[in-house]
Amino acid sequence: MILTKLAYKSLLNRRASVLLTLFTIAISVMLLLSIERIRVDAKTSFSNTISGTDLIVGARTGDIQLLLSSVFRIGYANNGVSWQSYQYIAAQRGVKWSIPISLGDSHKGQAVLGTSRDYFTHYRFGKKQTLSFQQGHAFEHLNQVVLGSDVASRLGYTLGDNVVISHGMGNTSFHHHKDNPFTVIGILNATGTPVDKTLHIPLAAIDLIHGGSHSANNEHDEHDEHDEHDEHDEHDEHNNLIGEPSQITAFLMGFDSPLYTLQIRRNINQYKKEPLLAIMPTVTLKELWQMLAIVEKVLLLFSGVVILVSLLGMLTTLLANLNQRRRELAILRSVGARPWQLFTLISMESLFTTLLGCLVGCGLYYGVMLISSSYLQSHAGISVNIAMLSYYELTLIGVIMAAGFIIGLIPATRAYFYSLSDGMSIKT
Repeated sequence: MILTKLAYKSLLNRRASVLLTLFTIAISVMLLLSIERIRVDAKTSFSNTISGTDLIVGARTGDIQLLLSSVFRIGYANNGVSWQSYQYIAAQRGVKWSIPISLGDSHKGQAVLGTSRDYFTHYRFGKKQTLSFQQGHAFEHLNQVVLGSDVASRLGYTLGDNVVISHGMGNTSFHHHKDNPFTVIGILNATGTPVDKTLHIPLAAIDLIHGGSHSANNEHDEHDEHDEHDEHDEHDEHNNLIGEPSQITAFLMGFDSPLYTLQIRRNINQYKKEPLLAIMPTVTLKELWQMLAIVEKVLLLFSGVVILVSLLGMLTTLLANLNQRRRELAILRSVGARPWQLFTLISMESLFTTLLGCLVGCGLYYGVMLISSSYLQSHAGISVNIAMLSYYELTLIGVIMAAGFIIGLIPATRAYFYSLSDGMSIKT
């Protein structure tokens, strides 16, 4: 207890240099934990974006490019898939469901996705969770739009508001489809995926606003007028929302059995009528992370170097202070302190400094995560899990503590041998 009190008093006496060392260690710990948490949560967020989908089919390009453009809305698809090819493949034996998607338009920087009502039934995210509605329901007519939760909250839309789609993907567009406004009919619950930042409209509406003979509103009016004379069944209404576009961007598929998945994937990749590519999302995601593995290693190496530099700075400070503290150590020897006690004193000071640095670093880490979580979610699509430190993260802190203690043994050893030499005597 006496040595602990002495170590505490000694640190207070040298608080300026100790605070500087503590701050550098804290920044290093914060950086290491932040990089590790973002790395893990980025993987989780990407993996949770789509689940339960056996194949994604698009024009022949790279596997990763197809995945990023069709699911994550990153990049652009070079070509499309003809509607005839989609119908032929979707009608194959073993196909349980298929979802056509068409991309290429936007609204105030948010992606617009043309699809069918099956999208809201069969699309899965996370651990095979289904899409659910915060308000409203799926579109039923061509001039209706379903918003992701981020789109509705960020732009302040509610049910019944009108939305104008713009041509092209991006924040700036010089062509707006003002003659074809869409009415907000539904708002989805948050998913933590690109779905939250997407506007969903009927697939047939995409074809209409890009050269159709009449507007979505007119189509709606014709549909209502026709209803006065004849009733359409659900199948006809479903087809009316899909239409027959010349091509689509891609389509998602689910099968009755994994055996059909492998067989049809091979047939699609060998399809002769047009060059197509079928990918398995889970496999492609693994390939993506293998490509990014070097980036992860570089980030972790960078964090490790920062921590090493901060610990070496602590060593330099301790060694520099040691020469200035020889008079202090001599006084302690004169009142009966043993060499091993001086060794323990210096070791405890370095251990306390490292411990306080780690604690402050953890506090800074949680502060940074709280402040940046919304930004990471909205701009990078990374849902940060602000929870207790994982076993691996605690292990990293333990390694830092051990490294700090080992580095503290160097000045402690020098103090031990100083105490055995005549140089420890008080000089007048």
